[in-house]
Amino acid sequence: MTQTLTPRPERRQPDLTRRRLLALAAATVVLLVVLAASLALGARDIPLGTVVEALTDRVPSDNDHNVVLDQRLPRTVTGLLVGAALGLAGTVMQGVTRNPLADPGLLGINAGASLAVVLAITGLGITSPSGYVWFAFAGAAAAMVVVYGIGSTGRSGTTPVKLALVGTALTAGITSVLTLLLLGSTSATNTYRFWAVGSLAGRGSGTGADVVLTLLPFLAVGAALALLSGRALNLLSMGEDLARGLGLHIRRSRLLAVLAAVLLAGAATALAGPVVFIGLVVPHIVRPLTGPDYRWVLAFAVVVGPALLLIADVIGRLVARPGELEVGLVVALVGAPVMIAIVRRSRLAGL
Repeated sequence: MTQTLTPRPERRQPDLTRRRLLALAAATVVLLVVLAASLALGARDIPLGTVVEALTDRVPSDNDHNVVLDQRLPRTVTGLLVGAALGLAGTVMQGVTRNPLADPGLLGINAGASLAVVLAITGLGITSPSGYVWFAFAGAAAAMVVVYGIGSTGRSGTTPVKLALVGTALTAGITSVLTLLLLGSTSATNTYRFWAVGSLAGRGSGTGADVVLTLLPFLAVGAALALLSGRALNLLSMGEDLARGLGLHIRRSRLLAVLAAVLLAGAATALAGPVVFIGLVVPHIVRPLTGPDYRWVLAFAVVVGPALLLIADVIGRLVARPGELEVGLVVALVGAPVMIAIVRRSRLAGL
């Protein structure tokens, strides 16, 4: 009698973990390549050897060294931070709301930041990014407080549907106020337009470097909270009743996750403007590699988010030489078709 041997179930998990680690390593290699391209490519291409020399042994009189260290390196670092923040924030938002089309803008974060910037420009005459960056961050946080405060009222408490509805309503209201404010001031419109398009240029150099350093603790705390929320997001994805039965404190877990998204998206928006689609697209790119486990999705988002944003930034520099397209425009041009493709998927068609 022939005995049929079947693979042991316990071997499947190590194999899956190994595949995830290999995919993460491959994504990291892609990011390193993109980092090199971000430092070498632009209005004037700089050989990689010269880039390495600039990083290791700068010659102050060498113009290429100055371009790499004073312009492209700060820009690349800003792209790393903003991309990782948006990727994590989008993943957390999709987990908290259980909505695969959610991104930081769904809960009014971008709208709140935009309103605060316009008020700073029109009311206080602030026109420099280093001046209104704190208004952007405060506006994003205030919008989230309003959304969460209203969404937590009622017998059912905070639910994903209520958060999404309140965020959408708040965004619509803020957009109307923004239009009224901008129609009354041409100078405010011109200043706001530069910030609202989304850009990495000049955001990490000069006085912008001080802004990055100041916002870095907020990004670090937000990233830590997001990465620690992986298990809670896994349980929430199975439904609140089951999550509660498994010992999860629903309200506290959701509040911490939302706080992570606010810190990340608020700081990223303050640094680069309201860059759209990165937070939406990253989780969908990552899930085929990781499966539904949010702990792995969040880990991959830290790598894939910056890679996507920097790729868009490099494309913007190359297609319009000697000028450039702002990264927000490039991301929107690429992200819109991706969003349509996501909506057309059969598994999302019923949303």
